[in-house]
Amino acid sequence: MSEVKIQPVGSRVSQWGEGPIFWNEHLIYVDIEGHALVCLNPENGKEETWGMGERIGTVVPMQNGGFLCAGDSGIYSFDPQTGQKKNLADPEAGKRSDNRFNDGKCDPSGRFWAGTISTVKKTGDASLYMLDLEGNLSLKVPGVTNSNGICWNAEATVMYYIDTPTKKLLAYPFENQSGEIGEPSLVVDTNEIGYESSPDGMTIDSVGNLWVAFCHGGCVVCFDPHSGEQIRKVDLPCVETTACAFGGPNLDRLFVTSGIHKSLKEPEAGRVFVIDGLDAQGVPASCYLGQ
Repeated sequence: MSEVKIQPVGSRVSQWGEGPIFWNEHLIYVDIEGHALVCLNPENGKEETWGMGERIGTVVPMQNGGFLCAGDSGIYSFDPQTGQKKNLADPEAGKRSDNRFNDGKCDPSGRFWAGTISTVKKTGDASLYMLDLEGNLSLKVPGVTNSNGICWNAEATVMYYIDTPTKKLLAYPFENQSGEIGEPSLVVDTNEIGYESSPDGMTIDSVGNLWVAFCHGGCVVCFDPHSGEQIRKVDLPCVETTACAFGGPNLDRLFVTSGIHKSLKEPEAGRVFVIDGLDAQGVPASCYLGQ
């Protein structure tokens, strides 16, 4: 394996960076606790930031411009030119004091999948939802606690998913035309391979391997989803590594968001890191194709 190079990019220090996605030569991500949406140009380090007035768990671009976001107030569109927010769905409004939306991404057909987290850690009180192209919201996976990493294989036949407290990576049979999922199977139980930290955000590369950021673990780990084998582990200079996404002109740079630990003093915590030299390449991100 080649030697990797890790360096921070951009100047922002997020309280809890999350949800990176590479789109139109920019890295888009959120600072959940900083209530901010950030657009970073990795080539020159320039950043544009929008205050969202609430915790924002994830963001994806929309085909007609603007962003689709999910956070404290549910799922909403955001126009960065005007600052206008339009609520599209809020399935857990009755739990707003205890739950909020967390990680999410678009599937290969442009539908938006986003899940919630029980901020009071009530087991099974959160869910994964799907917003279809007509704007209809459906419940896809109930009974989760901290809905997190999600991605799809190149054939759009498998959806990979993480409910963080279980410490398991699951594979769901996926029907791309309808967005239906089947019964999940276990890809890897990170408890069984000795990880005391928790799997968080996740992405997939061009050969189908999964790259998982480990919260409280200070690392990104690559797994073969067919065998569950650990292929590679890359350590980063802060313990709260939260999510990852491939980007750059050739999609061969791995960007990793991070957060600030409550008690540790780490100089680079909260930065976005870029890992070069992995000899891996990502796949293009999907945007929301609904209106």
